[in-house]
Amino acid sequence: MDIDKISAVYFVGAGGIGMSALIRYFLSKGIKVGGYDRTSSELTEQLRKEGADIHYEDNIDLIPADFTDRTITLVVYTAAIPDTNSELSFFRNLDFVMMKRARVLGEITNRLKSLCIAGTHGKTTTSSMIAHILKQSHVDCSAFLGGILRNYNSNLMLSDKSDLTVVEADEFDRSFHWLNPYMAVITAADPDHLDIYGTAEAYRESFEHFTSLIRPGGCLVIKKGINVTPQLQESVTLYTYASTENADFHAENIRVGNGEIFFDFVGPKVRIDNIQLGVPVKVNIENGVAAIAIAWLNGATPDEIKQGMASFMGAKRRFEFHLKTDNVVLIDDYAHHPEELKASILSVRDLYPHRKLTGIFQPHLYTRTRDFAADFAKSLSLLDELILLDIYPARERPIAGVTSKIIFDAVTIPAKKLIKKEELLKLISTEKDKLDIVLMVGAGNIDLLVEPVKQILEEKI
Repeated sequence: MDIDKISAVYFVGAGGIGMSALIRYFLSKGIKVGGYDRTSSELTEQLRKEGADIHYEDNIDLIPADFTDRTITLVVYTAAIPDTNSELSFFRNLDFVMMKRARVLGEITNRLKSLCIAGTHGKTTTSSMIAHILKQSHVDCSAFLGGILRNYNSNLMLSDKSDLTVVEADEFDRSFHWLNPYMAVITAADPDHLDIYGTAEAYRESFEHFTSLIRPGGCLVIKKGINVTPQLQESVTLYTYASTENADFHAENIRVGNGEIFFDFVGPKVRIDNIQLGVPVKVNIENGVAAIAIAWLNGATPDEIKQGMASFMGAKRRFEFHLKTDNVVLIDDYAHHPEELKASILSVRDLYPHRKLTGIFQPHLYTRTRDFAADFAKSLSLLDELILLDIYPARERPIAGVTSKIIFDAVTIPAKKLIKKEELLKLISTEKDKLDIVLMVGAGNIDLLVEPVKQILEEKI
């Protein structure tokens, strides 16, 4: 099926952040879009307002007639959808053209100059930074992002004058192997998704294969020191980056104070002084260096880079402040890997070194909890106080013996509580006068509790 000639696209698992960018893309082309997701969310309701016909019951009778002609309809699905899904089976049995989300993204972007950002963590913020810098510069770009960029309240950007496309390259289910980057960034390769890969070695090898997909004449910008040996085609240029001085692109003269961070960007044949971080957390120095490197390599000027970095508002759920007062702070973050969790907690410590830090964490997936329980406990022990929720299963069935308690028991700080998600608001109401800095973290549905927690904490102000 020629993806440029379809007239209807149906999404099974329409509420995923990566799926939603594709939904918006096809809607922008005037193509009919429908789909199913298990639960309603703020995102799916917004997509419905934008024109997507989405329902929330797995029922083939609810599939609109516009999507029942196999000659004009493309069905897009994700690896997270089980084979038992009746709508997926319906389309498969009738021999519809069906593609995973990652393949469709590759079909759309591989004809353009794709700037693909991969990594266990840091990829959403880095890709969002690149997209924003380029979008507000004379260069311009399109972008398919893995988070809602607050500057634009969307995860999709389209350009009618630039062939550059920023793509968040997801390693889950080897999705990023469908891409054909013009330039690529690798931010981290700490083992994850071992339910898919089996071993840390196989996970690492998937990143190495990703580097082999970079087009001749392009480049790879890789974080210095990570355990990936690039497999580059001839004439692909290799650069390293870091927040320290021992890399091709790096930061110098870092200044932190009064809630602001400034640094100087240095690279081969370039230096840009006094760059201000729009989202002033230390981990964003490193993300910012990678983003600036890609923007500069694609023609953004130093002044455009400085303006873009200073005005960058961040992606939703990436270290997002919901309250910021003298006596209570509430931060929401998507961290769901032990290293992400550690970086998030230490970033709060840098901003508020002498204040009490309470973390509310919802583990994501039984397999990730099983594989990294000790590492999660080590990161969570950096808090002053922990409130640990039950596991969000997402696509998985329970695993015998795997609960949040295996993390909880290994956490070394004495101030820790293990509760069900439904008990959180009552606990916050009881404890609100004792809370100071509150960090809510996880990739499940903990974000649905952020606003209710905020309302309770506002009573303290």
